[in-house]
Amino acid sequence: MATAPDEAVYNPVLRLASDAWRDGEWRRVERTTAEEAPVALVYDGATEAVMMATPADLEDFALGFSLNEGLIATHADVRAMQIAPGVDGIEARIWLTQPRGADLSARRRTRAGPTGCGLCGVDSLAEANRMRSRIDSSIDFKLTAGEVQAAMASLDAAQPLGEATRAVHAAGFWTPALGLVAVREDVGRHNALDKLAGALARQGVAPAQGVVLLTSRVSVEMVQKVAAMGATVLIAISAPTALAIRTASAAGLTLIAVARRDGFEVFTVPRRILAEPIPHPKLHT
Repeated sequence: MATAPDEAVYNPVLRLASDAWRDGEWRRVERTTAEEAPVALVYDGATEAVMMATPADLEDFALGFSLNEGLIATHADVRAMQIAPGVDGIEARIWLTQPRGADLSARRRTRAGPTGCGLCGVDSLAEANRMRSRIDSSIDFKLTAGEVQAAMASLDAAQPLGEATRAVHAAGFWTPALGLVAVREDVGRHNALDKLAGALARQGVAPAQGVVLLTSRVSVEMVQKVAAMGATVLIAISAPTALAIRTASAAGLTLIAVARRDGFEVFTVPRRILAEPIPHPKLHT
């Protein structure tokens, strides 16, 4: 029997059985798996996008998506929000204040066609390459190499869904004064970053004096979202694309990637990373 819309429940993880081949024999095992569900972003009754996402922290996701995609300017543009699970998926219903709601409605009427999940709401090639946000060059924020490594190390133990499933991405925010402020996880790397943006906005945290951390590769839209958040430094475990590097440079964003326990690489705006003396072995005479 189908579940009624008002009774639908979506858990972020499920325990499922599988047949595993281990040590030369078959075994029946249970595995914790990450759930993904269609989430419709609905503004004033009209659907803007449908994303496949982990059904957790969806209020953060809806707010962060709205901010990062330029659909709203601040948290105050959202008049009300409701997360409504149904049989076919979940609706994140957002009601906007005016004139923001009218602006979005007008934009929707002139849109050329549907969009993909990476660059939502984009209706032309020129728009896809447009620099949406630039970092304020007057912001004085710097890190040592040790702090870069400490920030990434702090993310390791703060991923409960990742630890349980090995199938989700994480996005975190770290400051030298407070350490790890927030972490959000999702099967989609874009979604994890949007959730983080929403969480910081709801907490009233200004990202300019901290670092965004990613467990995923860095593509251009990830750079665009981080710049839209107002963060000055992005650190990722994996490598960036060439376009992501050019975009980060144009935005004035410090991009650090291939961040591992033994070191990292700085691709753009290195002035925010404080130089530390390079130890040299003593010469014995």
